[in-house]
Amino acid sequence: VQLQASGGGLVQPGGSLRLACAAVGRTLRTNGVAWFRQTPEKEREFVAAVRPSGGDRYYADSVKGRFTISRDNAKNAVYLQMNSLEPEDTAVYYCAASASYLITSSVRYPQHYDYWGQGTLVTVSS
Repeated sequence: VQLQASGGGLVQPGGSLRLACAAVGRTLRTNGVAWFRQTPEKEREFVAAVRPSGGDRYYADSVKGRFTISRDNAKNAVYLQMNSLEPEDTAVYYCAASASYLITSSVRYPQHYDYWGQGTLVTVSS
């Protein structure tokens, strides 16, 4: 599965962005999908994940209440709506998909994901 992340950019604190993760070449509807982010100072950090059905969603505590992950299986895409952005949210954001079912305790760890997009840069600054 080839994943393409898009939607990053420069936004002021308190602003919003919507990231998109599109699959090329095959369907994404049977894969769990997650968003991670990384800065030069930190290891790759879990942001949010969604099950193939879209019913179960998981969030890092740092983004809960501000970010929403969703998917549109008809469009073969997963989205991350980011509101009330803070400078600490500045990072390269990556989408990732798993080839198999992940137990709940595994969804937050990047080593369990098989396919990765190229990353999209989000900069929150005034």
